[in-house]
Amino acid sequence: MLNALEVVTVVIVGLLVGVEFSVAVIMNRILNALPEDSGQLGHAHGGRMLGAVMPFWYIGSVILSAIWAVAGWQHHGAGLVITAACLLVVSVVMSILLLVPINNRNKTWTPENRPADWKQQLHQWDRYHYVRVAVLVAAFTLLVVALA
Repeated sequence: MLNALEVVTVVIVGLLVGVEFSVAVIMNRILNALPEDSGQLGHAHGGRMLGAVMPFWYIGSVILSAIWAVAGWQHHGAGLVITAACLLVVSVVMSILLLVPINNRNKTWTPENRPADWKQQLHQWDRYHYVRVAVLVAAFTLLVVALA
């Protein structure tokens, strides 16, 4: 049973990392290269779409990692899993405190109502997101190593 939990956790966290990595490295570059208002409108739509799903995915990843840490307490790699779970908690806290407020503003913007500094706010979101992706990659790496 523990093996199944380990694999499911690694897959769920791995998919989360993949989505967030693709947002940082691929999607944002595509959206930022679009002409006129299209990029900001794409960011707003992406914020609404992913904003509805990601809280469950992040919290689910933390819960799965915590269950693995408790269930595998006496097994090899428990310290790695605990550290990974802590990093996932850091990513949730970062999201709530830094990224979600910007995203919540952005997803309501239209060309008619967005603030003058909207580009700076999106660039700030990108910088926070890069740090969050690094935290997620570190957590995922620890979980994979804990499998060995």
